[in-house]
Amino acid sequence: MGLPFRIPRCCLTLGGICLAALLLASCATGPPDGEVPARLMSYNIRYDNPGDGVNRWELRRDRLVGLIRLHEPHFLGVQEALHHQLAWLDGELPEMAWIGVGRDDGEQAGEYSAILYDSTRFELVEDSDSTLWLSLTPGVTGSRGWDAALPRILTFGTFRERESGRRIMVFNTHFDHRGDTARAGSARLIAETVERMAGPEGLPAVVTGDFNATPDSEPYDRLTGGGLRDAFTESETPHVGPLFTFEGFEVGGSENPRRIDYIFVNGEVTVRSHAILSTYRDRRYPSDHLPVVADLSF
Repeated sequence: MGLPFRIPRCCLTLGGICLAALLLASCATGPPDGEVPARLMSYNIRYDNPGDGVNRWELRRDRLVGLIRLHEPHFLGVQEALHHQLAWLDGELPEMAWIGVGRDDGEQAGEYSAILYDSTRFELVEDSDSTLWLSLTPGVTGSRGWDAALPRILTFGTFRERESGRRIMVFNTHFDHRGDTARAGSARLIAETVERMAGPEGLPAVVTGDFNATPDSEPYDRLTGGGLRDAFTESETPHVGPLFTFEGFEVGGSENPRRIDYIFVNGEVTVRSHAILSTYRDRRYPSDHLPVVADLSF
C-alpha cells in the first residue's frame, strides 16, 4: 500500500473542512524511530436493506468503497456488514483480507463486525482470531445479552507487521441500539477482554466500533475507565471533521446528530491524528454513519 501516511488527492467537504491538513500534520510529525505507523478506520456501512430506496446498497457501494480506497486504512472495522457485502468489498479491495463471522450462527448468517486488514503489511497471527457474543455467556453462539434487542458480537485478532515483527491486537464491535443495560454490560466485558488478552504481554490494542452511546454515557465511562482511551481526545494533532458520526443518509437530515462511533486505544498506542470523514455527493453520505479514521503508532 505504499507509504504509511498518504495525502488524499482531494478534500472532503463539510463547511470547507479539508483532510489534507490532517494528513500533512501526520507526515510532518511521524512516529519516532522504531515505532510502527498504522491507519485505522471504523465504518458502519449499513446493512443491505432493500427498503432504503435511493440509499440502497447497490446505489451507494461504489462511493463507499471509493472513500475507503482514498484513505487506505491498514485496518478497517466494519459494522452491519452482511456476508455478500463483505464478499463484494473483498473483491474491490484485493490487498485486504478479513476475519469475522455472522452474529446469528457463528458462520455466515446475520450481520458481521468484521475486521479487514492490509495483508501486504500485516499478517494474522495463526489461530488468534475469535468472536465473543456480548452476553453473560460470551462463548455461546448467537446468545443475546441482558436487555439487548439482538445478538451482538466482538471480533478480534492479533496481527504482526511483516517488516518489523511487531504485534497489535485489533477488536471490532457493534453495541445494541435499545438495551441500556446491554450497552453497559458490553462495555465492561470488552474492557475486561482487552485487558486480559493484551495486558499480560503489553500488546498495543485498538477497539473500533459503533457503540450506540455518546461520550456522556455509562458505556463510554466504563470503556475509558477500564483502561481504554478515546482516540478523539488523545490525538496529538487537533481533530478534523464534524463532531458527530451519525445523522442518517441525508446531510443535515437529523436535528440531533451524535458521536457514537469510536476508535479506542490502550496505553501502548500513540494517536497521531484523528478525523471523522464527512464526504458526500448530492447531499447524501455513502452510509448513514460517517467513518472514523485515526493515524497511530505502536
